[in-house]
Amino acid sequence: MPTRHPDKIPSLVFANAAGEITDYPELEMAGRSGSHFSRPGLEDLIPLPEGSDIFVLPGRLPVGIDPETGEPLLVEENPLNPGAGLQAVAAFMSPAHTAIHWAGFEKPKGDLPHLPLFAYTAVGWLDGRFWVSAFRSDPDKRQEMNRFQPEKLARRTEQWLRQHEQNRLIQHLGKCCLTYRCPAAINYFLRQFEAPLPCSPVCNAQCLGCISLQPSGCCPSTQDRINFVPTPKEIAEIAVPHLKAVQGGVASFGQGCEGEPLLQADTIEAAILLIRKETGQGTINLNSNAGLPQAVDRLAHAGLDSLRVSMNSAQSVYHQRYYRPKGFNLDSVKQSIRVMKQHDRFVSLNYFILPGFTDDPGEFAALCELIAEYQPDFLQLRNLNMDPDWYFESLQFKEGGPPMGIRAWLKQLKQRFPRLRYGYFNPPLR
Repeated sequence: MPTRHPDKIPSLVFANAAGEITDYPELEMAGRSGSHFSRPGLEDLIPLPEGSDIFVLPGRLPVGIDPETGEPLLVEENPLNPGAGLQAVAAFMSPAHTAIHWAGFEKPKGDLPHLPLFAYTAVGWLDGRFWVSAFRSDPDKRQEMNRFQPEKLARRTEQWLRQHEQNRLIQHLGKCCLTYRCPAAINYFLRQFEAPLPCSPVCNAQCLGCISLQPSGCCPSTQDRINFVPTPKEIAEIAVPHLKAVQGGVASFGQGCEGEPLLQADTIEAAILLIRKETGQGTINLNSNAGLPQAVDRLAHAGLDSLRVSMNSAQSVYHQRYYRPKGFNLDSVKQSIRVMKQHDRFVSLNYFILPGFTDDPGEFAALCELIAEYQPDFLQLRNLNMDPDWYFESLQFKEGGPPMGIRAWLKQLKQRFPRLRYGYFNPPLR
């Protein structure tokens, strides 16, 4: 079914102080790329994907587009009821969708708390529905939350937990499933797609946007980090049945509820050997900051099939300022990619997308240089889950020129690197 686009630009939406959202047809929705506001193109707009959320942005003021002039306008008080208060609005899209513009808003001067660790996509209203500036980046439905009945999932999970009371990792994933509705944990208990194998309570980086550990007083992390290292047997007890049962199944170390899995290379190496002793089916994957190339080499020898490299930037200065790494740098990451390719293994870049940064000409040039030299196989187009103003301020970002636009950025990448594949999830390799 072809993608549906609107026949005109949707209206600006905003909320009052009580969080009640309304549209304002006098202005069109605006999209933002870095410090640039613009009217999205009709081809940029799709209906808000099922399973998405609409957020109000406390303290942030909405920006709309004057339909006559096309100029961005900052809205400083509620035009429908000046005494009711005013807040900007954004969409948090369901997985497998990538933003073209982030929400049109400005942060007034002053000390405002950072926004929570979500992605903030431009959203408007037309014909009785919300529209977002985005595209579907992967047809895979593995994280669509309408695939199951919550009551049935809860019963199945609770039964599974009773059957595996001695396996701490299964118990941990049960909490991820039932408390946080983690799509990866849900897929494990439904025995579908990709099973998570978190194993590391510690990390060798202090990522600005870490979703499992944030300093006191900052924005809250979105889930609890695992607090133990599972045994190889506990890991294999999850991975082996999953890979045997699921056609095209994947089992992945490196999850949002843990630190850096390469710090547990001994455990992972033993687990991979144990898994591969039992089955040659499925894909064993590692999601990682890739800062320890010697550990990557050991795991590739043991039978690791694929490595997904977490990367906010292909420029050392911005990589360093985001990851705040301990004992590694972007050169270490590049060496890990090289090691995997020397083993003839699959490499994905989990490349965080933020319009105005990702499609900055300087960042594009650095990414192209990295792809040309190190030959990754796959680019995962994941939205950056972080307050964009906080991100730009923390990285002390300096534009290399006006943003290319995410659509133009992707088109040029595909032209330059026709072998490179694109998506959102870790692809099965067997």
